[in-house]
Amino acid sequence: MATNTESVDLVGDEAATNLARAALFAALVGAFAYVTFPNPVSPVDVTLQVLGVFLAGIFLGPVWGGASLVLYLAAGALGAPVFEGGSAGVGALVGQTAGYLWSYPIAAAVVGAVVHRGAALRDLRSVGLPSLVGAMVLGTVVIYGFGVAGLAIVLSLGPVEAIAVGAVAFLPAEALKIAAAVGVVRSDAIAAA
Repeated sequence: MATNTESVDLVGDEAATNLARAALFAALVGAFAYVTFPNPVSPVDVTLQVLGVFLAGIFLGPVWGGASLVLYLAAGALGAPVFEGGSAGVGALVGQTAGYLWSYPIAAAVVGAVVHRGAALRDLRSVGLPSLVGAMVLGTVVIYGFGVAGLAIVLSLGPVEAIAVGAVAFLPAEALKIAAAVGVVRSDAIAAA
């Protein structure tokens, strides 16, 4: 009596690969949360998390880039120490950094959509510098729009003060993160050539 032992794929190889890549970028953003610098004019520290958000959108595209940041938020909410300075829990998602955190999936999706001109991934070597930088500037606008709103609500700040301490205070650091992301993308594109 012969038994049929064909394998059954419950999840396709592409979906499994994309999920693994999303988890990797979620972990990268979590690792970047440990790199903090005090900001003397803001109640929120500067971290490298936004660099991870940019890279997730650029390398994974809008769908999986956004999904990776949803995984990141879920991991942090469930207790993984992946938020600023190794903090964790639901409290971070309603505290003074909540607006920034909630913006991450949207910002990664926006960056990915601009870079890839839609949901399908395209070769990063074909992405021009203006598109790449423009995508990250737009992602920065999303992040700081949510972040300023969150600070205004949680700390009862007026609009001018919220913008000053929640966005303007971070612009030099964001310019460095955008430059770093361009360097990473271009070095990867050169290595792939």
